[in-house]
Amino acid sequence: MNIRQRMSEILTAEAAAIAAVDVTSEFERAVLALRDSAGKVLTTGIGKAGHVARKFASTLCSTGTPAAYMHPAEAAHGDLGLIGPDDCIVAFSTSGKTREVIEMIQLGRHIGLKTVIAVTSHPDSELRRLSEIVVDMGVIAEPCPHGLTPSSSIVVMLAIGDAIALALMELKGFTKHDFGLRHHGGYLGRKARADNE
Repeated sequence: MNIRQRMSEILTAEAAAIAAVDVTSEFERAVLALRDSAGKVLTTGIGKAGHVARKFASTLCSTGTPAAYMHPAEAAHGDLGLIGPDDCIVAFSTSGKTREVIEMIQLGRHIGLKTVIAVTSHPDSELRRLSEIVVDMGVIAEPCPHGLTPSSSIVVMLAIGDAIALALMELKGFTKHDFGLRHHGGYLGRKARADNE
C-alpha cells in the first residue's frame, strides 16, 4: 500500500463529503430555533457523534450561546432531569436509529422538551420522525476499506455544527471582546483581548 496516496485519498473523500452537503432552509431554521429558544440549549449523541455533540456545546458556549451536553446513557439514570420546559436539543446521529438517543428524546418530551433539531444522514432515520427540524448530512460513504469506521460522516457532522454555531454567533452580533470574556485563557484568550488592552 502507498500510505501517502491512501491518506490523500481519505482526506479528499472527507473534503468531498463536506462539499456535497446541501444547505437547505432547515439549516436556517436550526440557527433561528437556537437563537429564539426560551429554554436551555442541550446537545446529545453517543459514540463518535457524542464527541461531536460535546464539541458543539463547547463551541456554542464560547460564542455566546450557553449549552450543555447530555449523555444519552446517563439520561436514563437521572440526567434526563436536566430537561425543562421549552428546552431545545440538538441530537447528532448519523443513522438516526441509536436506541439511547431515541429513548432520551421520547422521554424528554414528557418533561417539557420543546424542540428537537436532528443532525442525521440516513433517510429512514427514526430521529427524523421525532424532530421538528432535520439538518440533513446527505448520504455519506465512509472511506474506510470496510465502509464502517465513522470518518467522513463525523467530519461532515463536525462541519455542520461549526456552521450552525458561527452563523448563530454572527446573527447575535457577538464580538471579539465577548469571545474574550468567555475564553480568556491561552493563546485565543490573549488574541481576543489584544485589541482591548
